Amino acid sequence: MMRAMRLIKAHVTNFRSAEDSGEFRVDPVTCLVGKNEAGKTAILLAIAALNPHPSTPIKLDRERDYPRRFLTEYSQRHKGKEAVAVKTTWELYEDELEAVNEEFGSNALRSNLVTVSRRYNSANLEWSFDIDLAAAFKHLFDANGFEEQERQALGEVKNTDGLIATLEKLGTPTEKHTALLTKLREYGTVTRKIQALVEPYLPQFMYFANYDRMEGAVQIEQLNGLVSNGQIEAEEHRGRKLFREFFEYAGVPLNEIQSVTTYETFNAKLEGASNRITEQVLEYWKQNPDLDVRVKIENGRPGDTAPFNTGTIARARIYNQLHRVETPFSERSAGFVWFFSFLVKFAQVKDDDVPVVLLLDEPGLSLHGTAQADLLRFFHEKLAPNHQIIYSTHSPFMVQPDQLLAARIVEDQVETKDNRRLPKGTKVREDILSHDRDTLFPLQGALGYEITQSLFVGKNTLLVEGPSDILYLKALSSALAKHGRTSLRTEWTLCPSGGIANIKSFIALFGGNKINLAVLADYADGQKKEIERIRALAVLKSGGVITVNAFTGKTESDVEDLFEPSLFVEIVNGAYGLTASDKLTEAKLEKADTSTPRLVKKAEVYFRTTAAASAGNFDHYTPAEWLMLNPKCLEGKGGDVAATLDRAEKLISALNALL
Repeated sequence: MMRAMRLIKAHVTNFRSAEDSGEFRVDPVTCLVGKNEAGKTAILLAIAALNPHPSTPIKLDRERDYPRRFLTEYSQRHKGKEAVAVKTTWELYEDELEAVNEEFGSNALRSNLVTVSRRYNSANLEWSFDIDLAAAFKHLFDANGFEEQERQALGEVKNTDGLIATLEKLGTPTEKHTALLTKLREYGTVTRKIQALVEPYLPQFMYFANYDRMEGAVQIEQLNGLVSNGQIEAEEHRGRKLFREFFEYAGVPLNEIQSVTTYETFNAKLEGASNRITEQVLEYWKQNPDLDVRVKIENGRPGDTAPFNTGTIARARIYNQLHRVETPFSERSAGFVWFFSFLVKFAQVKDDDVPVVLLLDEPGLSLHGTAQADLLRFFHEKLAPNHQIIYSTHSPFMVQPDQLLAARIVEDQVETKDNRRLPKGTKVREDILSHDRDTLFPLQGALGYEITQSLFVGKNTLLVEGPSDILYLKALSSALAKHGRTSLRTEWTLCPSGGIANIKSFIALFGGNKINLAVLADYADGQKKEIERIRALAVLKSGGVITVNAFTGKTESDVEDLFEPSLFVEIVNGAYGLTASDKLTEAKLEKADTSTPRLVKKAEVYFRTTAAASAGNFDHYTPAEWLMLNPKCLEGKGGDVAATLDRAEKLISALNALL
């Protein structure tokens, strides 16, 4: 398999709910995170339509796909041209560049980036290169051995058409002039020739949805008819099409099934394909290792339901070696059926000369959480080395905590004008600082779940109240280390409990795992008795419960109160993009709620009672995440940074003393 161009950016416009998604970066494995109806499928389908693989022939349809509320204004909005639905940016590798350099020289392309777009009602892609035509023409002149006089006869050259016209008008062209003219006519233009050199390296897109599942049985004659009539691509025949693709994977094309006269030959091919698929499934299907996939061909039985009561019937069966029972494929779990079906589909493209980009819509939606983790491992270990993957999800188990920056937030945004809700359409964002709690949940859940799982292996576990506390402690510890001061020791495994009310439950659940447990808790009025009950638990060593207020000098404190108010204000303004009249100041923060010394409570009131509410509700996580992404905030030498780090160092030293 040769190396192909790499997709690095995508931008969807004028497609269903994605009126303008905004340009977003694409990684080797990119996760689109969003709640239901956010527009994740629209983004994937638009990208798939750029250059679809024949196995998933997705095409743009103006009446179906163009945003309905603008359909009657189509011509006016696009000034008589067809609308662009998807624009992509690709990085050219050495193979593609070598072909261009050989033809036009190493200076012909100013950049190794190329954009490829698709418009409605257009059979051709639009390519855009950053070409230095002067350098390209100079290389052509040099390659053709032009003498200075032959070069001067052409005058000033501005473009390919002009050069062709000049060569055609020469009264006494030399042989070199004639040879160059012949070559340029073959090119059409330099741009078109570069496109022709690069286009074979453009990957195709294979789209696969959660509902793409192979049928458990097909009637061969009916399947043949659907193929002959061109109906096999219809939506309602997806499952039958996958069964047909399984036959092709088995090396027994559909048109050969009825012509095979030797049972052993036929059966050997089906068994071989079944075994290959089974081995791949079981390598990453850890839910039940005792399954075998078996495919059988037999005549229809009169007592079966139509169309399986006549003709030739192909049935997929699952044999459970543990229970020694065979069941129909369609009666297995939806997750197993999906995984098997995907492997059948992927088998068609994995050996293509040019790698495909896989677009997976809600993959593994019906899988158990641990099976979803196995699926992610399959993506990274088996697929990613040769294929880029873009997949959508709203499951926290399909988000890798150590790959959060490869996640893209997908939201169907709305703006309010004159008390009217107006759609802004589906947006794709890279900063993962969503204003919508539901959208952010899978990312928070992924991070929290990963950390929680470490309780089983973490010898020293520090329970905190929420994910934001972890981010703050990590950021403060990192800043202290950069200043050569005491940082949090790496032996600590940090785990969010979900609040002080849950800490006792966590300790009861994991306290018997022979691990060193400690608790860092916020402190508010009314929580004294709860804190004392936690301190009394036998699994906690003396002093194993630390409250933040012991290091802030306040009667009530959250982790945020380790920060000087001026520094906390800077973090909040940065996290929510507050400017002008909405910009938070120390005075505004203090005035927002004078009944509490807790900074987060003051901020919550400020967001509820001022114009800053337009930035969304205040939550603990967003400022903490902003601080992690902007660590320079803690690198200054001002008094606010120094005072903050002083408090943090005392707290961290106390935590380290519990190891």
